[in-house]
Amino acid sequence: MKIYDGKNVPIKSWCGDPEQGVLDQAYNLSSLPFIFKQVCLMPDTHQGYGMPIGGVLATKDVIIPNAVGVDIGCGMCAVKTSLTDIDTNTLKKIMGEIRKAIPVGFNHNKKKQDEKLMPKKAIADNIFSYSVISKEFNSALYQLGTLGGGNHFIEIQKDNEKNIWVMVHSGSRNLGKKVADYYNKMAIELNRKWHSSVLKEWQLAFLPADSDEGRAYLREMQYCVDFALSNRKLMMNKILDIIDSHFCDYENYKSSKNEFKSMINIAHNYVSLENHFGQNVYVHRKGATLAREGIVGIIPGSQGTNSYIVKGLGNKESFMSCSHGAGRKMSRTKAIENLSLEEEKQKLDNLGIIHNIRNINDLDEASSAYKDINVVMEEQKDLVDIFVELSPLGVIKG
Repeated sequence: MKIYDGKNVPIKSWCGDPEQGVLDQAYNLSSLPFIFKQVCLMPDTHQGYGMPIGGVLATKDVIIPNAVGVDIGCGMCAVKTSLTDIDTNTLKKIMGEIRKAIPVGFNHNKKKQDEKLMPKKAIADNIFSYSVISKEFNSALYQLGTLGGGNHFIEIQKDNEKNIWVMVHSGSRNLGKKVADYYNKMAIELNRKWHSSVLKEWQLAFLPADSDEGRAYLREMQYCVDFALSNRKLMMNKILDIIDSHFCDYENYKSSKNEFKSMINIAHNYVSLENHFGQNVYVHRKGATLAREGIVGIIPGSQGTNSYIVKGLGNKESFMSCSHGAGRKMSRTKAIENLSLEEEKQKLDNLGIIHNIRNINDLDEASSAYKDINVVMEEQKDLVDIFVELSPLGVIKG
């Protein structure tokens, strides 16, 4: 960990060499009048909107929608199946069927999904009491069980003992964006009326947590976190059903779906009320995950590199947090402009990975656009212990 001088609190970085844009944003965070204790930068940190991705901060009595971001509740889930082998031809068939079953990118389901699969909270509370969710609920029924774009992925992997795993990275789709945009716009307008000392150009407009607006944001944000989990669960069940269909005729074969271990799930874009250093504070994790002592988490690599199942060490200095992945080292535009399509394809082909690098626009998700996951894991040895190491067999990107 490196410590940089902030205005009101120090900036603690587990990234050995953060970019200047990250440090500038971290300094803005450290200048907030309601900042608590420190600003934390995880080893995968890179510049975001207002707050760095891979950033963690705690506030007293205040919520910052932009310190959570637009993909509220985005996260990872992973399942260890009972399989110990998938041959290449079968894997290709499975991945082809997954692509047909799960819409990716901007695509949604053609039919509404079962409303029973949606989180129950808003319905129990009266859906119409939710300003955004009530308007977007019907649309969300078409989005449930869809992957999305960007760095979202479905990956089939194996561990060092040859067990086959499935991992899914996805979020709250357009529902989370609608909630984020609505409340960030509200916060900007209220901060203008209050003549807030928080500069508009910092993109860190806030809502008092005990205000009507703050409480409304927290309710709708939590619904998005729950929706994102429901979204991942539905995709995982579809994937396991597809895998089962290729193996259930084998004699004495135990179904991968019926025999899978409990699904590991962890989110990385949210705010929660937690107790740190003896005080109740609102911890904002934007591209960072909870690493409380003993908690099981997931840190994926980039396309074609290893991923990790980890256990948190409960390091107080990071607000018990860790990275959510490898982290970008190159913007999407720079990756497309500077990386070689043939070299990136060849790299993955040589590893025998069924991948998603097919044309020049796919280079924004090439592994060379991301930081070295081995360095990232080394930099957070005091935040997590590696529990399982996973190597990729095939990947579907949004």
